[in-house]
Amino acid sequence: MRHHYFFLSFSLLLSGINYGQNTKVNQNELLTSTDSIEAAPRINLDSIHFAPSSEMLDEESYWKIIENSLKETTTQEDQELFLASALEKLSPKEMIGFRLRTDKLMFDSYTSNLWCANYIISNGAADDGFDYFRCWLISRGKDAYYKTQENPDYLVNLVGNEPHAYDFEGFWYVANNAFKNLTNKEAEAYIDYEKFKTTDENYPILEFNWNVDDPKTMEKVCPVLFKKFWKK
Repeated sequence: MRHHYFFLSFSLLLSGINYGQNTKVNQNELLTSTDSIEAAPRINLDSIHFAPSSEMLDEESYWKIIENSLKETTTQEDQELFLASALEKLSPKEMIGFRLRTDKLMFDSYTSNLWCANYIISNGAADDGFDYFRCWLISRGKDAYYKTQENPDYLVNLVGNEPHAYDFEGFWYVANNAFKNLTNKEAEAYIDYEKFKTTDENYPILEFNWNVDDPKTMEKVCPVLFKKFWKK
């Protein structure tokens, strides 16, 4: 009987040793496995340095971002969120480029005819909202922007059937906000205003070819819009 207990005890001792060795091997394998996984690269925000830029984002890339936002969203609020997310995937310099491209398009659309069109479709309610109206127009995409520039009456295809003040204030600042979120720095500090001149501070003095006191002058500029929206 004592021999039997001896062999049983000896077998249990060997099993314990083998279990301990196997456990140690498995632990070593696990450590080796996790050591081989590379940590995700982290952005060192302090290392983001580049000289103030006057370089606009490539126009086709710019409009592609806008078009994607229109395809994926149905409200202005959602579009702004989509744009912010898309811009945060760009490099900081490209975000600056997006803002500069927006400023250039705003500059080019600062015209008497377009101001007249905005005034008409709002039935005079958007007298002070011309900047944010043009932000809204840009947010409608490349075709909407350029076709309206060519002929302001094209707006009839973009708006509803009743007078309304169309604007999109957040669009103008979406790149600045994305830049701030990614870098914790202000975008304005990275814009070279010595070279980039197409900003709101350099808008030309407009010579208006219409007058609110003479509605017929507005009708001459935008006959289609005037017929549909002017109700005064």
